[in-house]
Amino acid sequence: MSEVKISAEPRTEFGKGGARRTRRAGKVPAVLYGHGEKPKHIALPAREFAAAIRKGGANQLFAIEVSDGTQVLALPKAIQRDPIKDTFEHVDLLLVRRGEKVTVEVPIQLTGEAAKDTLIVHDHDTLTVTADATKVPDHLEASIEGAEAGTQITAADVTLPAGVELAADGELQVASVTAAPTAEQLEATLPEVEVAEEEAEAEVGEETAEAPEGAPAEGEPAAEEPKTEA
Repeated sequence: MSEVKISAEPRTEFGKGGARRTRRAGKVPAVLYGHGEKPKHIALPAREFAAAIRKGGANQLFAIEVSDGTQVLALPKAIQRDPIKDTFEHVDLLLVRRGEKVTVEVPIQLTGEAAKDTLIVHDHDTLTVTADATKVPDHLEASIEGAEAGTQITAADVTLPAGVELAADGELQVASVTAAPTAEQLEATLPEVEVAEEEAEAEVGEETAEAPEGAPAEGEPAAEEPKTEA
């Protein structure tokens, strides 16, 4: 994975208020740490950072140039996102050096097509590996081509690029292939679903019938009594 050059500014405001002002200015609050160095608070350009992560993934290597003259290499260690706005709230960046080994989580992609009438169950979407900080792959691949029902894909089956070592247990199950349900099996489950729905409707009807006339239904606020003037 090639490194992405990105500019940054020292950050002097901290706390929730300072972070909000940083984000309103179109920047992402971040912290640089590692190698025994004192943590350095910086602000990254939000659009450039987001574009780099979309293209290179969560393990994108950054060559950061801070306006105070600091130049470092760093990998995202923790990224906080706003689930509603889908924006970056905060980033922890780990300082790295060329040739240094790092342990990271890398996404797994299944390639090929399993046998007919099967389903793929994903047990783990990422795998822990050790790699050169400047050569962390953006994804790993495992083939399911022609896999029959009952096949299990383990960490040991994942193809690792040169220089990348498995840090997880080789027997860790990544995915499995199961037989797809037949039409008969699907139809057999329909009566069970219908019975469950009918029982739920019956319980609601019984609760309504037991409530005294004029009483509010469960969960509804009681009506206020009309006020009269003396």
